[in-house]
Amino acid sequence: MIRKEMSDYINEPQRQEESNKEGTNQTERRYWLLFLGFGVLCVVQACLNISLRLAFYVKEPALLDCNATQTGGTNPVVQMRCEEDALVKCHKIQDKSNFLTAFCELLEDRNVLKNKINALKNETKTLKTQLKELSNCVVSEQCPPGWKAINSRCYFFSSETRTWDDSRAYCQSQRSDLVVINDLREQSDIYRLDNDRFLLFWIGLRGTKGTFKWVDGSPLNKSFWQARQPDHGGPNNVEDCVEMYHLSPVSASWNDAACERQRPWLCEKDQCKSPDIPRVEY
Repeated sequence: MIRKEMSDYINEPQRQEESNKEGTNQTERRYWLLFLGFGVLCVVQACLNISLRLAFYVKEPALLDCNATQTGGTNPVVQMRCEEDALVKCHKIQDKSNFLTAFCELLEDRNVLKNKINALKNETKTLKTQLKELSNCVVSEQCPPGWKAINSRCYFFSSETRTWDDSRAYCQSQRSDLVVINDLREQSDIYRLDNDRFLLFWIGLRGTKGTFKWVDGSPLNKSFWQARQPDHGGPNNVEDCVEMYHLSPVSASWNDAACERQRPWLCEKDQCKSPDIPRVEY
C-alpha cells in the first residue's frame, strides 16, 4: 500500500511533464495552422491581383485615346485597336460627307424647281391679266363708230360701191378684212344685219381655177350657194368673186359674180383686238 502511493507520487512529475509537452504541441499546431491560413490568404491575394491586372490589360486599349500610339507607342495590341478605331471613324466621316453632299444637291434641285414654279406663276398671272382684259371687252368701246357688234365681232357695211379688190383694200385699211362666214349662225346674223333692207354686197370669198377659199386662207367647208351656183359665169364670162343676196333664202343666198362689178361690201374684225390681217394672194 505504501509502495503504491510512493509510485504514484514518483510518477506524478512525469505526468505533469507529459501534460505540459502536450499543451506545447497543441499551441505550436495552432500557430502552424494560422501561418498556413495566412499563407493561403497571401496566395489568394496574389491571384486576385494578377487577375485584375490581366483584365485591365485586356480592356486598356479601348480606354486609350491613341495619342500615345500616334506619338510612337510600341504596344502592338493597342496600336492595332487604334488603327481599327481610326478606320471606323474615317468611314463614319465619309458617310456624313456623302449625306451632306446629297443633301446639298437636293437643295439645289429644290431651288431650281422653285424658280421654275415662280416663273410659271408669273406667266399664269400674265395670262390671267390678259384674259381679264379680253373678258372685260366692252362693245361700245371696242367697235369703232359706224361698226355694229354681233357676237363679239365688229361689222362695217359700206354705203358706197366698189370692186371686190377695192372693197377688200378698204377693209384692210381699217385693220379688218372682208367678212368670213364660218357657220349658219353667222350667216343668219349677217342676213339680218340691216333688217329687211335690200342687201347685195361682197363677202371675203374668192375662187381660183374653180376652187374657192376665204381671205384668211381657210378652205370653204360650209357653203350657202343659190340654186345652180356657182356657175363661174358661163363660157364667155369669168365670175370668181362671191356676193351675198338678201332677197334669196338665208341658207341659199350666195352667188358668184365678176370681180369688176360695183357692189357694197361688208368688213369684219375681232371685237376685242385688231390683229394683223394676212394677205392671201389669188
